[in-house]
Amino acid sequence: MKLDDDDFTLFGLPQRFALDAALLDQRWRALQAEVHPDRFVSEGTAAQRLAMQWAVRVNEAYRRLKNPLQRGAYLCELRGASIDAENNTAMPPAFLMQQMAWREALDEAADAAAVEALDAEVATEASAMVERLGALLDDAQDAPQAAQQVRALMFVQRFRDDIQRRLELLDA
Repeated sequence: MKLDDDDFTLFGLPQRFALDAALLDQRWRALQAEVHPDRFVSEGTAAQRLAMQWAVRVNEAYRRLKNPLQRGAYLCELRGASIDAENNTAMPPAFLMQQMAWREALDEAADAAAVEALDAEVATEASAMVERLGALLDDAQDAPQAAQQVRALMFVQRFRDDIQRRLELLDA
């Protein structure tokens, strides 16, 4: 293992979007057992510091691989397709129209039931988008299109966060 290995190599997994979550969890526990700083207490400060770096690296990689949106973005980056969400906000017109319709529906939602129904609709679309992201990365090997899909999913995630805030206000 090297600190600069990519996350997939670190966990001994193929560079694919689709992954076995149970295997990822198993590999994470094994790596944590191997690099946990408590194992190096008797080896001095330098060994403990290095173990801490390893533990942090393993945890960061685990979080990135566990989250489909982060995993997709990471694979795009590994394949040379920068997400660049801060500078590249171009989206297909149909996607933008859908976003506007959802925003209007959220603004017009009169009660928690209406907001929850909207959330269910958006969650269903988000799941379909994650599936398309997986197909773009694993089947089509189209990293530039996958990067656009990641950016779209980031928009959807922010909107779902807005929905949750609205539900919290309605519950208060």
